This record gives sequence, structure tokens and C-alpha cells, in this order.
Amino acid sequence: MPASEPIDASAGAAPRAAAGWSATLVHESDSGIWNTGTLKCLPQYGYPEVYALDDKGRCTILVGYSGAFSANLPFQEREWLGDLEALQLERPAGEPELYTGGKRGNLYQVRAHADASFDTKLVARFPAEEIHILQGGDLDPATPGHELLVFTHPGHVYLLDRALAPRQLASVEGRIRQTVLLPTEDGTAPWIAGAARSGELYLLRLADGALEMRVVTSEPCGFGRLALAPASRPGQSVLYATRDDGLVLRFEQRGEAWQRELVYAGPQGPRGLAAGRFDADPAVETVAVFGYSARVELLSRRAGEPWRVETLLEDRDKGHWLETAELDGRNATDELLCSGYGKRVLLLAREPGYGLTSTPATPPDLP
Repeated sequence: MPASEPIDASAGAAPRAAAGWSATLVHESDSGIWNTGTLKCLPQYGYPEVYALDDKGRCTILVGYSGAFSANLPFQEREWLGDLEALQLERPAGEPELYTGGKRGNLYQVRAHADASFDTKLVARFPAEEIHILQGGDLDPATPGHELLVFTHPGHVYLLDRALAPRQLASVEGRIRQTVLLPTEDGTAPWIAGAARSGELYLLRLADGALEMRVVTSEPCGFGRLALAPASRPGQSVLYATRDDGLVLRFEQRGEAWQRELVYAGPQGPRGLAAGRFDADPAVETVAVFGYSARVELLSRRAGEPWRVETLLEDRDKGHWLETAELDGRNATDELLCSGYGKRVLLLAREPGYGLTSTPATPPDLP
């Protein structure tokens, strides 16, 4: 298996975005791209890398340079990959390790080197199961290093530590489709929120080698995606969640209780959700949603006002993943990475100068 295979990401063009936004083509594929996001495994370049996991089992790492992206293919499994996590699991003080897996139930470790080459090895197998979601980090402060939770179909949850030997901790109804790590006090095991296909919003955490589980809510329709508000604090988190019937819900933590609020009744099949700062005013609450409508929609609310919705972009096919990123320092806001059945990764960003009141920028009507 070659360490790195360069591929061409220059074909195609990005669609037109809404006024005040720009859309940039990051990566073009010949199959659906089910997961995308940012990571940092090549520090010599400074710029965060973008990853893309597609239906043909390709794990593509994209390096940005002056608005363009060059792509490397560390490996290909030939059937879809579900998720990717960057953490230090096997070597706590070493280079970052990337873990990914998918339909075949194989978990791979990818290591990046200073010459932009990659080594890949198979570290665990889950026969007859699909790897959908990975959640890594310092999940058990009582033990040194990081831990990795592997969420599979039909709903099993496994733990991997430095020994890279999977141990099943629990099973849930249906399967977990996305997780987010909630903020916590130092030295305390963090809670992990998990959106379940069966309609449960779970809270999970490691405790004495076992998995503690709570249910925030049980809905009459499956959950799809989760996002954490950037202003969340330990014990004061805000979560957004999508239901398959098109609802976007907001859950605000108040001690042990969570207050549920309906934010948006949108198109059926939302498959991407991202929270961040997308308005010049940091006091405006903003969250974006993407799905089978092919539209990226921005939901926003000022204090004391109702939620409003605007369409930022319409892709050429159904959306599957949406991620908050910081890839353009020319504005005061976050950016969005979106991917799906359209077979490409797009970057949505506010225009240069947006939110930077004393900084001149190129007028948006000039090339």
C-alpha cells in the first residue's frame, strides 16, 4: 500500500452562494462524500487540513494553500468510511494518530509524517458490523492518555485504549449517528451526547471502566445530527439536534435537567448540523442545517426575537454532512464545510472584511 497517492481536486466549480457569502470548491470526487471536517496532522503547513470520507472508502487529506487545496490519499478500503478522529491513543506523546473505519467494520490507524507521507495499519476488526461514529479524547481522566469509543451498527459501543484491544461496553437501541463531547471541569470524565436513530438523545460517559448512560429525551422520530453551541460551559451546555422529519431542536442544560425548544420545522431529511459564530454580532445565536433538500440554511436569533431562516447555498444533490471550520481569517466569523451526494466538499465563508469594522478588504464586486 503506497504511503500517499496524490489526486486531482481541480475539476468542477462551486455553486453561487447567497449575497455576502462565497462558496469555494475544496474537493471533487466521483462518489458521495459522507463525512468532512478539519484536523491538524501536518503542522509544517500551518493551515488546518480538511478530510473527506467517501462512498468508495477513500480517506482523502486536503492541504490548503492560498485558496487552493491539494489532495492526498493515504488509503482506500473500497466501501464507505463513516468517521475520522485525530487523537493520541497508542503514543500519548507522539505525532497525532488518525483513526477511521466504515462499512466493512475495520478500524485503521493513519499516521502523518513531516514529508507529507502517511502510514496506515489495521488495528481492530468488528466482524459483521459497520463503524458509523468514533469519539476520542481524554474520556477517562483516571487513566493516562486518550481513549476511543467506537459506535457500530447495530448499536454496539466499544472502548479502545493504548493496547488497541476493543472491549464492548454497551448496546443501544438502533445506532448512534453522531456524538459531541460536552465541556467539563478538569479531571472530570466528560459527558458525550449521542444522537440515536431510534429517537433517543443519550448522555454517555466512562465511569470505573463501564459506560454510564442517561436519556435526555426520547422522540417519536429518529435523531440524525448534533451540534454544540460555542458558548457552552461545564454544566451549561446548549445542544442542537435534527430529527429525520425535518425538526431542529435546541436543548439547554440547567443542572441535571435539559430544556427542549423547537427551533425550525424544515425540509425532511436533515443530514448536517453545525453551530458557530456566523454573524458579525457575537450575541446572535446561529446554527446551520443541510440535508436532503440540498440547501444549506442558516438559522439565527437575536435575544428576545424569534428564529429566522435564510438559504446560503443550494448544492447539486442531497446533503449529508456539515461542519464548522476556521479556514479564512479575513472575516470575524466561522466557516462551513459541507458534503454529501453532490460528490464534493464545499467551503462557505463570509466575504473578506465581514465583521472587521476597521479593516479594509477587497470589494465583493471585484474579482
